[in-house]
Amino acid sequence: MQYIKNKRFGQERALYNTRGAVVENCRFEGEEDGESFLKESADILVKNCFMDLRYPMWHCDDLTVEDCEMTANCRAALWYDRGLTLKRCTMNGIKAVRECKNVTVENCGVASPEFAWRCEHITVKGGKIASEYAFFGSRDVILDRTEFSGKYSFQYAENVSVANAVCKTKDAFWHSKNVTVRDSLLDGEYIGWYSEGLTLIGCHIKGTQPFCYCKNLRLVNCTTEDCDLAFEYSDVEADIKGEILSVKNPLSGTIAADGFGEIVLKDSKYPCRAKIVKRK
Repeated sequence: MQYIKNKRFGQERALYNTRGAVVENCRFEGEEDGESFLKESADILVKNCFMDLRYPMWHCDDLTVEDCEMTANCRAALWYDRGLTLKRCTMNGIKAVRECKNVTVENCGVASPEFAWRCEHITVKGGKIASEYAFFGSRDVILDRTEFSGKYSFQYAENVSVANAVCKTKDAFWHSKNVTVRDSLLDGEYIGWYSEGLTLIGCHIKGTQPFCYCKNLRLVNCTTEDCDLAFEYSDVEADIKGEILSVKNPLSGTIAADGFGEIVLKDSKYPCRAKIVKRK
């Protein structure tokens, strides 16, 4: 095992193809503006480092990064990695994680547009994520106890589990498949359009026109707020506590709630035969 400590690296591919190393208290910065400092490396632990250069850790195997800062200049920091663990890091560069496999992100602070695109087996626990376009096309995703904010999240994602999360995001879960959300807040506009197999259990859903054009949509013991024109052309089984603002032309299934502000059943392009049940 190599120990690389208390050094500054600014040159191109400074630690390229390093195998079996602890990199600690180092700074990757400088006028040299060298990129890809740990590319094609394996069995690496990076601790307490400062990263201010582009494309630092691509094509790495068994990489753990702890307590590190990646600045806005640290663009596209982690691509094509396998066996990646990130703990207590800050990631401020665009496109922070892409096309990686077997990823764990714990208690990190992420401010990165296009975060976690096309990843497989990615688990995010705790921390905060701000990303305009997160988890696009990713598969086998777990999001637990995380605060998320942004837009267009989880589009085309498959096999997703979200629990105990706060998600403030519009256009979430578009074209997604096999997603389950439990005990979470979903605050945004146009949630879940064109999804297949989207299930929400014990969630609070806020925002206009949710869940349109859905297939096999299920809401179990959920509450809603400001949800108007919901379920248009959707196949839905919904059990809603309290009132929903309005429902428009649901395609099939059953929608049960304690009250409906309005039920719109007109001007439909398709035959809409869903059963709408007011419990009170």
